[in-house]
Amino acid sequence: MSLIVKSGLDEVDRRLVEALSADARLSLKELAGIVGLSSPSTSERLKRLEDRGVIKAFTVELSPAALGYTLQAIVRVRPLPGKLHVVERLIAAMPEVVECDKVTGEDCYIARLHVRSIGELDTLLDRIADKAETNTSIVKSQPVGRRNPPL
Repeated sequence: MSLIVKSGLDEVDRRLVEALSADARLSLKELAGIVGLSSPSTSERLKRLEDRGVIKAFTVELSPAALGYTLQAIVRVRPLPGKLHVVERLIAAMPEVVECDKVTGEDCYIARLHVRSIGELDTLLDRIADKAETNTSIVKSQPVGRRNPPL
């Protein structure tokens, strides 16, 4: 009998998600072997997890440094009055912004950027300087990278 956990995933679903989180390129046969089901049953489980929205995508993780993006910055953005939506559109249009959260508190947005140099960072910040106040921190290291929530 499968144990149901608070996430709504049973033990087989959890093992599937953990295996795919570690290596999204695993074949259906390899996944089936890991969870102890047939390939058709494993495929059905994966389809249900996708249909429920538990699995959003099978993706690839790039190395910014390998692509020449040697600096990472966290930018807290506080739009000037009446400029909230303008600033949001500007941030969304910057490909160097790899993620951005709209937050509560004094700042409205917290953005993570990958850039090649301080000069490139300055150029990006200049695009919004007349529409928002910014506070920038350079990332020295990332002790905890992006990860999935606990299952």
